Amino acid sequence: MTSGQSKEPKKVILVGSPNVGKSVIFGLLTGRYVTVSNYPGTTVEVSEGIIQSSSGGRGNIRVIDSPGVNSLIPKSEDEQVTRNILLRSEDAGVLQVADAKNLKRALLINSQLSDMGLPMALVLNMYDEAEERGIRIDKDRLSKLLGICVIPTVATERRGLKEIRKSLADFRKAERHFNFAPSIEKAVEELSSLLPEIHLSKRFLSLTLLAGDKHLLKFLEEIKPDLAIQRVHQILEETQKVFKDPLGYVIQRQRQAFVDGIFSQCVSIKERRASGWREKAGNLSMHPVYGVPILLVLLYIMYIFVGKLGAGYGVNFLESVVFGKYATPFMTRVIDLVIPIPLVHDLLVGEYGVLSVGLTYSVAIVMPVVSFFFIFFGVLEDSGYLPRLTVMSNKIFKKIGLNGRAVLPMVLGLGCATMATLTTRILETKKERIIATLLLALGVPCSAQLGVIMGLLGGLSLKALMVVAVTVLMQLMIVGYLAAKVLPGNTSDFLIEIPPLRVPQISNLVIKTYHRVKWFLKEAVPLFMIGTFILFLLHRMGLIRGIERVIEPIVVGLLNLPAKSAEAFILGFLRRDYGAAGLFRMAQGGEMDLIQLTVGVTVMVLFVPCLANYLVMIKEHGKTKAFYMVTFIFVYAVLVGFVLNLLLRHFPVLS
Repeated sequence: MTSGQSKEPKKVILVGSPNVGKSVIFGLLTGRYVTVSNYPGTTVEVSEGIIQSSSGGRGNIRVIDSPGVNSLIPKSEDEQVTRNILLRSEDAGVLQVADAKNLKRALLINSQLSDMGLPMALVLNMYDEAEERGIRIDKDRLSKLLGICVIPTVATERRGLKEIRKSLADFRKAERHFNFAPSIEKAVEELSSLLPEIHLSKRFLSLTLLAGDKHLLKFLEEIKPDLAIQRVHQILEETQKVFKDPLGYVIQRQRQAFVDGIFSQCVSIKERRASGWREKAGNLSMHPVYGVPILLVLLYIMYIFVGKLGAGYGVNFLESVVFGKYATPFMTRVIDLVIPIPLVHDLLVGEYGVLSVGLTYSVAIVMPVVSFFFIFFGVLEDSGYLPRLTVMSNKIFKKIGLNGRAVLPMVLGLGCATMATLTTRILETKKERIIATLLLALGVPCSAQLGVIMGLLGGLSLKALMVVAVTVLMQLMIVGYLAAKVLPGNTSDFLIEIPPLRVPQISNLVIKTYHRVKWFLKEAVPLFMIGTFILFLLHRMGLIRGIERVIEPIVVGLLNLPAKSAEAFILGFLRRDYGAAGLFRMAQGGEMDLIQLTVGVTVMVLFVPCLANYLVMIKEHGKTKAFYMVTFIFVYAVLVGFVLNLLLRHFPVLS
């Protein structure tokens, strides 16, 4: 095997499986020079940054953190985006990041990258965890066999970072002599003679076509309009006839055999030590029985940390002191002094003012809760508990068309449903993202609303609180199950790496929380302000009262609630905790009995999402799908409330 050294690339693409520390390395290399945007035509986010060249400062190098992949033969939107980035990036090098504990999986991707003919280097991250498990990797031999630079790292401790920077000047093209079955090699040769010249090797393009990638063929047609499509299809069909199994499976199996050979020459595994307390604790946290009390304890800690500290002290300080005593009065005085126009006053700092309501709500109320939640979420993430939670919850989520990964946006929804809807992008298929978005909007209360409900309803009647909780959970399961049956499309496979439990590093938590809060402010705050502006227009034109009159017959006739409660549901569209608080004020004033309050709160939780969340739904899925989802939620919430009212009147559950 020979290897050709390449010049230092102008662009570096980070490639690797999910959960291998790729984003950590990206952050360490790029620092604050980072932009995040959707890949064109998709909802998949791609991060880009710059690093200073390690070879005397010949110029900055652009770095792209591609979505995690398990193969470069796309089976998900994430994998298609990564493949397309590689397909459309000329003069680029690849920095493959691998989990040293799972080298075989990384070598499969490496073999595909080698076929591409791109200069690259291989990073063996989490090297310390591999050594703890008795895995010994001969990196020098591995480097010789692959023909590229191999760098062991522990990204969380910055070990190996200097070597990564140095490797940018030592990217090499791997040249292998690995051959597939003769019939496949013949097909590769025939296809190569037909395909256009691009920066990727024709061998990779041919193998990818043989493996069944139809999107690639469309791309090649754009480059070469006179491509002999019929002949390409003929070659594919003739080659498939030679094998009983699908060609993609045959190619993958033969790759695996090649990878196994490299692995056996470079890796030795010593007998493992008796499992320590961390491994035992990790196994218990995934256990279908013992894992439940562990989860409940963590949820209680989260409630104290997020609900009490964040939603209590944090919100109270920002809302009452910072905005209540200083920011809002100051903005009001400045606006009245600079632009003494009543309309401008009402628009900016009035009852539905963009600044007095929209900015205050997003920054003073939602941001503290979200920030505390991000800290707690980061602890769960860095400790290694989150992957275990996804495993434990996978069976439940499979029943509603999702998999264990969906637990992340669902838990995040308890902080802010608007932000959680944005994180549904981690799910691999459109069907899964739609189901998760629908369930978040339907029945996952944000922390502000949840705090009001638990604090006030729990104080009035624990039975009523349990009725609301059980009813909402049942609806989530029913709607999720039906959506999984009705919506077209397939669900993705559930593959996840389980890291060992570890103690999170404070510096990493601070950096991650900072970037996530910054992302929230960038993505969500403008939506809250736009939503408030829309409500200002509705109020100014007298349409809010008109909407109340429209829904009053539903509220009174079907839900058996007072007509005044229609106002609470309208407020709930602006701010969900305001809606719940409005119902409680009516109950405390003797205008609602306990059954009416229970029905009203249940419908309020299941009611249409807040305006900011609705705008995010439009952003993620388009106006039509968002409208259909919200219409369904409105009708379904009323129907559930109607049935619940009849049951509570007939069966004296709350007496």
